[in-house]
Amino acid sequence: MKRLALLLAMFPALAAAQAIESLTLRNMDVEVPAELARPAGAGPFPPLLFIHARRGYEEEERAHVRELAAQGFLVMAPDWQKGRLIDRWPVRHDPATEGDVEVALDALLARPEACKGPVGIVGVSRGPYYALRLAAKRPQDVAAIVSYYGHFQNPNAPEPEQIYSFAPEVVRIRAPVLMLIGADDFEVRRLSNARAFYALWERGVPVELQMYPMARRAFDFRHDATPEEKVATRHARLRARDWLNRYMNLTPQGQCRVR
Repeated sequence: MKRLALLLAMFPALAAAQAIESLTLRNMDVEVPAELARPAGAGPFPPLLFIHARRGYEEEERAHVRELAAQGFLVMAPDWQKGRLIDRWPVRHDPATEGDVEVALDALLARPEACKGPVGIVGVSRGPYYALRLAAKRPQDVAAIVSYYGHFQNPNAPEPEQIYSFAPEVVRIRAPVLMLIGADDFEVRRLSNARAFYALWERGVPVELQMYPMARRAFDFRHDATPEEKVATRHARLRARDWLNRYMNLTPQGQCRVR
């Protein structure tokens, strides 16, 4: 709770979000825990899917979700690990968990307080790989993607492919992608982001790569964040908001044009 309090102090706007609601979704015989953060006000609200990293869904993720809700988004955040009893930091990607994330997308689209139309996705680390898969499979349902130091390659791919290539979904998706990554992140992650950036740009997909100087992996919630990483976090949050507002076709006030 101390870490959550620090994040709340860093982002005072979090206090404007209403309490998070706990949900249980179902993917066949698997119960998928999820949380829904609803903005203050009457709605309807632009729908946003939040996909956590392989470290798990914890206090820092919940604070991020609350901040997104404070910005005006209706945020659905499935826990793709807990329902399948997957320990923190799994090395291999379990394709079955993609269905658990997809049922959360379906639940979000069905919410009565969600504006009609495609959703935005914010993914962290491994989360953007799920976003790629969803955007390739259901292009009509994904309006835009924000990636925090994301996987742009199948985590199960051999090491040479991690270094020299990117996921095949990169050449199929149409959703605009904003990549946010620290300049001091691990080299293999920076390489996959860079290669995916060029591939998307050459195809005409709206894409931007924001590289933060002096910022490491997980710069936005590190307990030992440097002053530069704290500034990078604030900048990234604003960039993400503006990207989603633009490509979800929201009004200048962050509201849906189609309700």
